[in-house]
Amino acid sequence: MKIIGIDPGTAIMGFGILDVEGQNLSVITYGAIRTFPEKTTAERLLDIHQGLEELMRKYKPDCMSVEQLFFNRNITTAMTVGQARGVALLTAAEAGIPVHEYTPLQVKQSVTGEGRADKHQVGYMVRLLLHLDEIPRPDDVADALAIAICHAHTCGTKRKLEISWR
Repeated sequence: MKIIGIDPGTAIMGFGILDVEGQNLSVITYGAIRTFPEKTTAERLLDIHQGLEELMRKYKPDCMSVEQLFFNRNITTAMTVGQARGVALLTAAEAGIPVHEYTPLQVKQSVTGEGRADKHQVGYMVRLLLHLDEIPRPDDVADALAIAICHAHTCGTKRKLEISWR
């Protein structure tokens, strides 16, 4: 199964694509879709959409995992992240792939074992779990990989439960 993890953002949208076979996770690719502040919001959202479409065409993921929007004190930031998140959801729907959403707490718990882990701890564990030479940068990319790992762990747990109930 191929999972694309998305850390939504308007300036930087982190992505990571994993191949999952049983309990084995391997990295297919990761990176960031970056937009430029001199563009209008609509143009930036279009750039994100086109970047995600290209990833969908090239890698054909089976599902998308994305971080749920959490309450943010800065309403402007929350709105722009929400817009970028909406573009990611739309792109997945257009590609016909299911979307699975996780809270930041769920992602941190799944990857580090601690729901209050900081960015460095998450990046460190992403590097270890995926056997990478270094922590992916920027943080948005490490977060996107963490979101994909979270979904892989969640799917693995669900499969184990289904087997044990049979």
